[in-house]
Amino acid sequence: MKSFALLFLVVICGMGALGQKLKPKKRSNGEEIKFRTKTKDVCTITTSGDDEEMKLRIECKSQGMSYWCEFTGKPSVCRAFRNNPKIYWNQIAAELRKVPHACESMEVLKTTMCQKAPPEALMRQIAAGMEPEDLANQEKSVQKAAIPMREAGQNSDPGQHGQGSENETEAMKLAREHCWESLHGVCSYIIGILRG
Repeated sequence: MKSFALLFLVVICGMGALGQKLKPKKRSNGEEIKFRTKTKDVCTITTSGDDEEMKLRIECKSQGMSYWCEFTGKPSVCRAFRNNPKIYWNQIAAELRKVPHACESMEVLKTTMCQKAPPEALMRQIAAGMEPEDLANQEKSVQKAAIPMREAGQNSDPGQHGQGSENETEAMKLAREHCWESLHGVCSYIIGILRG
């Protein structure tokens, strides 16, 4: 049964490849990646910048405190980043999940896909800060009030839509990493069956 499901998955992916149009890779600017650190701090990574220099901001909430840090670098000098920036940022998030404090633990963010890239490709910490949680909430409410209505729909809380990205199943995570975007649902279903 499992071999049939695996064969079915390969056939579906192959058919999807035939229907795919060649298109340039999406820019990774403005994407948000949510994760939790080893000590369960809830964090968000936001990227911005251009090919010359990228900025990465990490904002975390932990037991009544809120902290943040910023990194800068030129990951575009790494060929693997140019081919698939989403995997690059996911590898950074995976490394940050392993540490207790996302900003204190890392001065330089490294990925396995860009190990042989020049030193300027590394994301280096340039700033960090900490503040009480209630002050951070006041600032967020002011920022949300300033967001236009069309953007508010895009930035809505993922917790309002069922499980949200924090509770995303392992099958869906694997599907996002290994399947084409148009086949995420089918792939996650099949991976779920295979995992039992």
